Amino acid sequence: MRFDRIWRHATLATLAPQRAGIGLIENAALAVSQGRIVFAGPMSELPAAPRATEQIDLGGRLVTPGLIDCHTHIVFGGERSAEFELRLAGADYASIARAGGGILSTVRATRAASDETLLSSAAERLEALMNEGVTTVEIKSGYGLDVPTELRMLRIARSLGRQLPLGVVTTLLAAHALPPDTDRAAYLSEITGELIPRAAAERLADAVDGFCEHIAFTTAEIRAVFQVAREHGLPVKLHADQLSDGGGASLAAEFEALSADHLEWTSEAGVAALARAGTVAVLLPGAFHFLRERQVPPVAALRRAGVPVALATDCNPGTAPLLSILTAMNIGAVQFGLSVQETVAAVTREAARALGRLSEIGTLEVGKRADLAIWNVERPAELVYWLGRNPLHARLWGGA
Repeated sequence: MRFDRIWRHATLATLAPQRAGIGLIENAALAVSQGRIVFAGPMSELPAAPRATEQIDLGGRLVTPGLIDCHTHIVFGGERSAEFELRLAGADYASIARAGGGILSTVRATRAASDETLLSSAAERLEALMNEGVTTVEIKSGYGLDVPTELRMLRIARSLGRQLPLGVVTTLLAAHALPPDTDRAAYLSEITGELIPRAAAERLADAVDGFCEHIAFTTAEIRAVFQVAREHGLPVKLHADQLSDGGGASLAAEFEALSADHLEWTSEAGVAALARAGTVAVLLPGAFHFLRERQVPPVAALRRAGVPVALATDCNPGTAPLLSILTAMNIGAVQFGLSVQETVAAVTREAARALGRLSEIGTLEVGKRADLAIWNVERPAELVYWLGRNPLHARLWGGA
């Protein structure tokens, strides 16, 4: 049997569902052909005298699936450090938003920025994530809040996926905030009547998202958006229950959403609805930390109900200027009470599930894309334990 590359003497965290925990295999090998995994298992089961263009001895290093950042707002103009100062002085998220700051300040900066500026600044941010082993990232719109800029953001996100060795999944988040000086009903009609149909027809969006919260949109408004997304064959996800229990989790479950994200205030009923729907809970510890929140997501209830849990950076300029998936992992474990195994799964297998990409990525199984992260660590716990250390040895996207 001939392979393109074989890695020997590795410790594999396969995340394969048929294996316990994170599917650890010691003294293992992994082989790739034409960008796909063709073998992942014990060295003793590797075919005899395998031929390969390249064979690499990893000396016991840990290999995981490439990490997946399944919730980001990484295309934006400007920055919001002034709001950070206000927050340190005691201002809260809602008061800043009501004063014209928050999302709307980034909308103004994004509308004013050129395509080249948005592209280059986002690429720089993505490089930081890639340097920590990220091989797939989700990118949302939501800082345009008009038809031209929302579509422009999605096109830039698609361009990033073509220019960088990185998988990019795009999400239309036009229902992020109400544009200034705009009639509420008219803007929602623009989303449902023009933005979603165009994003679907031009294949610019892989999903539709919304912000369901008292400072954003009601459940009835988001339900209307989601109904149109469904009519155009687009799956949905939802910013749910971040600042209050507004029934967001249940709404996400109603539409069998890929994910419900944030969830700090989700009730037991909301957790049960997510479990029935098979919706992934995406926890965002960066925003929790940056906003100095105290209401922790209901991790124990999610665990009891069997709801899959993913983690992401939520990289955005206002509430989570976080460009480190490893830091998100540490905060998720320390502040939310996730175990090491849950944390590693949360940025691989469950993050892939949250993007609807589990058939392609997220585990080290035969047939999957060879998106790999190789680490200079002896134990998976080291990926979660360190703050400020990046133990990445190599990152491979499609085996290269």
